[in-house]
Amino acid sequence: MAHLTQRLSQNVSGDFFVDSTCIDCDTCRWMTPDVFHRAGEQSAVYHQPENEVERLRAMQALLACPTASIGTIEKPRDIKDAQQSFPILVAENVYHCGYHSENSYGAASYLIVRPEGNILVDSPRFAPPLVKRLEEMGEIRYMYLTHRDDVTDHHKFRKHFGCDRILHTDEISADTRDVEIQLSGSNPVQLTLDLLIIPVPGHTKGHTVLLYNNKFLFTGDHLAWSDELKQLIAFRNACWYSWPEQLKSMRQLGNYAFEWVLPGHGRRYHADLETMRNQMQQCVAWMETN
Repeated sequence: MAHLTQRLSQNVSGDFFVDSTCIDCDTCRWMTPDVFHRAGEQSAVYHQPENEVERLRAMQALLACPTASIGTIEKPRDIKDAQQSFPILVAENVYHCGYHSENSYGAASYLIVRPEGNILVDSPRFAPPLVKRLEEMGEIRYMYLTHRDDVTDHHKFRKHFGCDRILHTDEISADTRDVEIQLSGSNPVQLTLDLLIIPVPGHTKGHTVLLYNNKFLFTGDHLAWSDELKQLIAFRNACWYSWPEQLKSMRQLGNYAFEWVLPGHGRRYHADLETMRNQMQQCVAWMETN
């Protein structure tokens, strides 16, 4: 838990605060922008919750924080309600798992609920309250991993749920060499009728994205929305393999239709098909000049 003795001076007075262990991962700011904002190179509370809705969202950010840098002065009596609220519905049958991990620098993980078996997209922390909720929501058939950075507690989820993990061979390390389904090559893989895995080398060599139901695109660290630029972007300063290859991948990704961009890092984006298509073209044009 956060320590009051390490409370950042930028926090406004009140119950919630952020301490100096914050790593500026942005999780609390995009989850609960009415309470948290950026303060230099960290986050801080600029508005204390004033009603039950705001308080629940602040508690959700507290639980999701990968470094436990958010705290309350008073012992929270509603912590179980907040735990029960995860996974948080995004749209239709897609949920945000919360419980981000420091090992993935606070990357988001998602859950797709399907009659054929649920799918975890990237790895959250193996937190007992989350695991219990995932059990209640049905069998986990697959654990799809976009790339090597966001695998976190994959072994624990595999052991507990017996799910088959999916990762491209170019992302395999000593920690992931026992992954059940190892993809190869550069061609898209139709895992099931509603699940298409698309290789997008760039951020890393074997990075892939997952297109679900021709609507939800889970993009890992390949593509995200920038509130600052008001457009879709790639992370130029966090491209570990090849920017030219990532640009090529982005051009190819623009040929697919989808309405949601759900990244590991960065902000989500939702738009109609035409707007999304235009945004992808704008993203490519931006990448060509960066």
